[in-house]
Parts: sequence; C-alpha cells; structure tokens
Amino acid sequence: MTLLPLPTSTGPQGLRRRQFGSLALLGLGGPLASAALAAAGPGTPRAGCGSTRAIGHWQAFLQRHVQPDGRVIDFDTPAQHSTSEGQSYTLFFALVHNDRPLFDRVLAWTQANLSGGSLASRLPAWQWGRLADGKWGVMDGNAASDGDLWIAYALLEAGRLWNAPAYRTLGRQLLARVVAEEVVTLEGLGAMLLPWPRSVAQAPNWRLNPSYLCLQQFRRFQLEDPKGPWREIADNSVRLLGATAPRGYSPDWCVWSTEQHAFLADPEKGHMASYDAIRVYLWAGMLAAQDPARATLLDSLSGPRRVLEAGGALPEYVDTRTGATTGQAPAGFYGACLPYLRALGQNAALGAALARIDARGGVGSGSTAAPLPYYERTLILFGLGWLDGHFAFDRQGQLQPSWTRACNTAAKA
Repeated sequence: MTLLPLPTSTGPQGLRRRQFGSLALLGLGGPLASAALAAAGPGTPRAGCGSTRAIGHWQAFLQRHVQPDGRVIDFDTPAQHSTSEGQSYTLFFALVHNDRPLFDRVLAWTQANLSGGSLASRLPAWQWGRLADGKWGVMDGNAASDGDLWIAYALLEAGRLWNAPAYRTLGRQLLARVVAEEVVTLEGLGAMLLPWPRSVAQAPNWRLNPSYLCLQQFRRFQLEDPKGPWREIADNSVRLLGATAPRGYSPDWCVWSTEQHAFLADPEKGHMASYDAIRVYLWAGMLAAQDPARATLLDSLSGPRRVLEAGGALPEYVDTRTGATTGQAPAGFYGACLPYLRALGQNAALGAALARIDARGGVGSGSTAAPLPYYERTLILFGLGWLDGHFAFDRQGQLQPSWTRACNTAAKA
C-alpha cells in the first residue's frame, strides 16, 4: 500500500521532526505581556532543588536554540527549522524552571506561527522554517500529536502551578481538538492516539509511534477529562509497548492492522529502533513509582538494561525482531536512559551513562566540545533534569517542579 510521507520526527539523522506574536492571542495582556516582552533574552532558571549540571544544559539549550521572540531552532537541519515538538519541550522546561516570561514568549510564537493565531482553533503545524524560495514560514502544515500533547500538558500544568486559568482554558481547548482530530477507535484494539490527524491517516494498517505514548500525560489528561479516552489510550499503550518489543527494544514505528487485529512491522521503518524509540525508555523511567503500569513497562523494555549492566555501549540502531545492533549511540541516548536506569536500580550503568554525557556535553564557559544537536540536548534535559530533582511526575501525572517543594538548594555532588 502507498503511505503518505511522515509529517513527524525521525531523529537527527534526517528530518525528525510570521515572527513574534502578541500575548493578546492568549488573552494575557497588560503587565504580564509587558514583562514578557521586556525580557528580550533567554529565561533564567529560578531557585529550586537540583544540581548545577542540569542547569548548565538548560542554559546551553537556551543560548543556542531559543530566540528572544520564542522561536526554538534546530540548527542541524538545512532549513534551520522549528517544530511543534521543540516548542512544546521548551514550554515544559520553562515551567520546570519557573520562567513565566519565557513560557509566554514561546507560547506566543507558537500560536502566531504554527496555529494561525490560535491553538484553540487549529492544531499546530509540525514544521516551520526556510522555504524553497528563501522566505520563512510553514513547511508542513500537518500536525504531530506528540508536540500537540506536550503543549496541552504544559498549558494545563502552567494553569495549575501558576494559578493562571487562561492557560488551563487554552490547554483544555487544545486537548479537545486533539481528541477530535488525532484520536481514533481502532477495531480490535480500541482508543488510540494517532501520530497525526485522522485526515492523513490510512486504514486498514494504522501507523503508530510508540514514543508518542507518554503515560504521564494520559494520567494527567484523565484527571482533567475523566470522560475522555485517556484511560483506554493508556491501557492500549501498555499493550502496544509490550507486544512490539519481543527483544526488549521498542521500535520507532509500528502498525495496528484492523484486518489481523495485531501489531505489525511498519511498512517504511520495518523493525528498526533508534532516534524516535529512545524516548520510550525515558517516559517509562520517569513514571511515578506508584503507577500501576511502571513495573510492566520496565520489564517489557529490558533491551538497554541488558546491554548496559553488562558494561556495553548503547547501540544507535536495533532490529527489534532479532536484537541485532549497529552503530554507537550518541550522548543524548544515554541522557534518555538516566531515569530508566535509576528506576531499575542499575547504579553502575547510571554512573557510566553520566560519564559519557559529561564527556560530550559541552557545557560551561571552558568547554571546547562542539554544541550538542537540538534533539540530543532535549533528551539530556529530560533525563538529567529528572535525575537531579528539578522535576518529577506524581501518580496522576501532575508535574512536581522543584520550586514548589521545600528543599536544600545546594548543588548535588
């Protein structure tokens, strides 16, 4: 069968995944808008728990990738593009670091440039950058549901943590649009999140991306919308992650066949596991210890653990059917595995992973290392930020940033 091109991310080895907009688009004007606009440079993390190592990676990300107007740039792509994923991750970390002016700038740019002025009315385009004629604009207007959900999650949690109802309202509106356009009931499986809108999906073989299935988000959305599809999506995600990882490695992509009622290999990516799938271990490792799916997921995803506890190096590519590996994983893969290793109690492997990150990380004024690519840096931001206590997720998927908790702010060893 002929499939549409992927309007989503495939990792730094390929394309993974109007300038400044007004905060009035969100309905947040007056002093807040003035304060945000006055903060012309990248945001500064506020005081909280956690080590200075994680802060260093956040500052390096801000300095290289985040423009003063709130656009997040991946300089390792020919079009120097921005993605809904990059915008969403930066919103999340602005909240983690209690940087509301940065949050507002990123949100304003995202709405103005990816959603035609309103996230409530239009899912964000996944890709914006330099067009063939040299102008700048939307390169692919299709949405990518991972970015959509991280934006919705950041808005809901910003509304709760900053006591700002306008964020929550916009988050609920965006979430409703995701349900209307990117959730489908698949025969033989049930409710599932599609990687893109139903308008570009194809039956009977429905392409799915395991790394888009973040259970923390589904728990939080269920709390927000108890009558929504989120509990069923979470349960089906656990089923998918177990069924598609026979050797303990999650694939980048898979297919649900409504004819065979089974998960099959993806027609384009086959059984490959690499730059997308590495996030599966990240999300699983960061699950709250009380989450009922945590033990099942960690048991299903045993591939990286076996390699690392034996003292080996993470592979860049894995055939999930045979377990055959090729290539050496970049530093970002080790960042993604930090919570996973901590959750499994693999302290020796955890120390080795941290050493690899430090050797390649390139943070600090005296560093001579080449800048980490956008995607690698974001994986490290998640993994190291969680490991060092800058944030956590509770049983209901709610964000617990360090600035909301009493703690010793001295840097950890």
